[in-house]
Amino acid sequence: MRELMNTGMSRERREWTASVLSLALVSLIPLVAQPEPIWVEGESAAQADVLKHPWYHGQVKKGELSGGEFVSHFSNEKEGRVRYEVAVPEAGDYLLWIRANPVQSRMSLSVDGGKEIEVDFKRGQTGNTNIAADGKPDLRFLAWSEVGSFKLEGGKHRLEFRFTSKNSHHGAIDCFVLAPPDFKPMGILKPDQIARQREKLAKENEGWVPWLGDPSAKGGSMIDLRFLNEKYAGEKGGVVAKGPDFVFRKTGEKVRFWAVNGPPHDLHGEDLAKCARMLASKGVNMVRLHGKVFNESTGELDRAKTEHIREVVAAMKKEGIYSHLSIYFPLWMKPKPGPGWREGYDGNKHPFALLYFEPDFQELHRQWLKAALDGLLDEPAVFGIELVNEDSLFFWTFADRNIPDPQLRKFEKQFGDWAVAKHGSVAKAIEAWGGMKHPRDGDGRLGFRPLWNIVNERKPRDRDTVEFLMSSQRGYYGETVEWLRGTGFKGLVTASNWHTADPVFLGPLEKYSYTVGDFIDRHGYFGCMHSGDNAAWSIRDGHIYGDRSGLRFDPEKPSGPKLFSNPVIDPEYNGMPSMISETTYNRPNRYRVEAPWLFACYGALQGSDAVVHFALDSSDWAVKPGFFMQPWTLMTPTQVGQFPAAAVLFRESLVREGPVIADYRLSVDDAVALKGSPIAHAANLDELRKSDVPEDDGMPRRGIDPLAHFMGRVRLEIGDGPSTKDAGMGRIGPSDVVRGGELELDYARGLLTVRAEGAQGVVGAIEGTFSLPALAVRSTMELGAIVAVSMDGKPLAESGKVLLQVMSEEKATGFRTEPTSDGRKRIVSIGKDPWLVRELSGEAGLRRADAESLTVHALDRDGRVVASNKGARKFGFRPACPYYLITAGGE
Repeated sequence: MRELMNTGMSRERREWTASVLSLALVSLIPLVAQPEPIWVEGESAAQADVLKHPWYHGQVKKGELSGGEFVSHFSNEKEGRVRYEVAVPEAGDYLLWIRANPVQSRMSLSVDGGKEIEVDFKRGQTGNTNIAADGKPDLRFLAWSEVGSFKLEGGKHRLEFRFTSKNSHHGAIDCFVLAPPDFKPMGILKPDQIARQREKLAKENEGWVPWLGDPSAKGGSMIDLRFLNEKYAGEKGGVVAKGPDFVFRKTGEKVRFWAVNGPPHDLHGEDLAKCARMLASKGVNMVRLHGKVFNESTGELDRAKTEHIREVVAAMKKEGIYSHLSIYFPLWMKPKPGPGWREGYDGNKHPFALLYFEPDFQELHRQWLKAALDGLLDEPAVFGIELVNEDSLFFWTFADRNIPDPQLRKFEKQFGDWAVAKHGSVAKAIEAWGGMKHPRDGDGRLGFRPLWNIVNERKPRDRDTVEFLMSSQRGYYGETVEWLRGTGFKGLVTASNWHTADPVFLGPLEKYSYTVGDFIDRHGYFGCMHSGDNAAWSIRDGHIYGDRSGLRFDPEKPSGPKLFSNPVIDPEYNGMPSMISETTYNRPNRYRVEAPWLFACYGALQGSDAVVHFALDSSDWAVKPGFFMQPWTLMTPTQVGQFPAAAVLFRESLVREGPVIADYRLSVDDAVALKGSPIAHAANLDELRKSDVPEDDGMPRRGIDPLAHFMGRVRLEIGDGPSTKDAGMGRIGPSDVVRGGELELDYARGLLTVRAEGAQGVVGAIEGTFSLPALAVRSTMELGAIVAVSMDGKPLAESGKVLLQVMSEEKATGFRTEPTSDGRKRIVSIGKDPWLVRELSGEAGLRRADAESLTVHALDRDGRVVASNKGARKFGFRPACPYYLITAGGE
């Protein structure tokens, strides 16, 4: 049967009314003549040779199905086939979308008896929905996928689908649509259903607007930031480290990186190229390719993965985006029993610490590196490579329980040999340690005391232990860097990025081990007290979380004292460049609006060189890109939606680097003697890695006031020479306001104010009136960000092109919570597409003599013009327009 779909977009101009959400839903109905979308129910097949399975077909949520039913097949014996007779009323180019089962599925399609094509379920996938009646994460999912475009004549056409999945030939079709090229599916909604629900949805989401392109907007994006990047990545010879900065090899120009972990692993061809173009337009100039290139059980190389690396590097290079490779993470491996490095593993343990001492595994690791860099050794678009992700001999995972006995014995023997070289014999080493023995000592081996004991007791044996661990870890890093240089690799190399069991005593040893590389990397997340089943990597109904502001230094636990720590804190080590290669504010925190500005502003103040946001799990604005809603999704209004102005501020250094607030030296001798560092801050872990940490995780007990990092730069040199005797700065003062250069942080209120020549605005608790040197703001929003940046390198007071960016809070449509007894929230419904943004409200104006001669262009989500008006002295915000481009000369 054929039904008119209401999700075709009108191109006629219309005004947004106060009820923006309601009108947005209405505006999805075409108002201009175009081929009607043709909606076909899966169960309406003219012929179906399928077998229904009582579990696969019968135990599903019928309310999630278009028409309340679907067609499915599940059989070990044979493939399934369905045929549809579709009446096409008029000739035209039709885009075919199908809502089908994408999980481990294979399906082919032929049109009018033509050549079969394979359905790519990853292409344009959206609206992935678990339809299992019991909610279990098995095969029972449905999602929309874009099949492709077809030129069809008017009349009847035959579409035949064949289910060929390896797992019981399973497959399911809920519905499919032949639609105009600009069609985007939205669940199971049809015109009459939207009409009936319009008033209900508007009421339920009163005060919120959908994060959708305005159907009345004209032209292309006016804030495409592709111009910030080189013509192609590597145009200026690639990137090298020079002192504390990254610079272009040929020109010596300083370069900063606003980056993402991505792109999504499943993108290829034009979809990958489209993603690269989108990222460049948002101000991104680097991606971190974070994924394994091996079999998790045996370590065997997966050449398809290394081929994909080369495809991604090439696609990103065209858009001026560099690639940074991260190919090994112990959590990606669960070695099965085997000889050599696999001896003692059972298919359940991860190989924590193995890389630092097992020769065969080290050789395998180098084979992975070599394969990943095949054809890329002298490719200037490759920024660099990371040796290992989130592993360390100084983190809690270095423990007897995590290392199989046959492997641990190897490392204990190496410790014994090291002790013999230092003390003359194992017996003399134990004597030097005051007779302290370990239950695993014997046969020339020396056991390792738990890190908790090492940190808290700091006995002579402990000091020798950390010296050995540091030399082993730093030694492998150094040898591998030298090996990479021997292969001809010209990119940058970083060792790792991890935390330790104690940032005061073990932190400096970790950082010193990294100094054999080209720059210092780190990871840090701002969590939201998230708990529940599999909360480490998913968001589900029933999970509990708490809203938490970084600008207020809210604690990790409800009702706790302020926690003066944040992943943006970035000391400079040994005069080397720095990167944070994984960071974000985890969802579903209402204060996520703070994140891009914290990293942009305080990254600039501290001289940070690269901010890599985690993670781009979709190239579309999807609430739930995969089977599960993830806590790190970047394609949201408050994250990528705020990239344009934040990227300009950070990359163009619109906030100047601050003065050096603290400058310390720590000798290596004092570091291995466990005398500790005055510069240390708490680990900012995500829920995934908090599971490796005991309840007492070794929070800093001394050192400089952490607020120093919000005033300027903090430096620590670890090496030869005496240590700085001053133990710390003490408290900054009793004030709740911290001023650093052109930034002011009122952490009692939770308000960041920016007063730079080229960037001004307010972030956080912004309700009120603000008078800045070149910008006046009045906001009626309780929480949000209003920031103006110069787009032409001139001060705001003179700029002929200013971007004013406005943002509030975000949530998924239908997201609902209820309070818990401990002050947090329980998720009743995780919600669905589209994203909603709390109405943008208030007004702003440029404080300059020529303000009335300037033109203000209100732009939609996609940077397209909704309205243009003369005069920038005072203008109001539209509820759904996040960007305002202010231009001179009638542009």
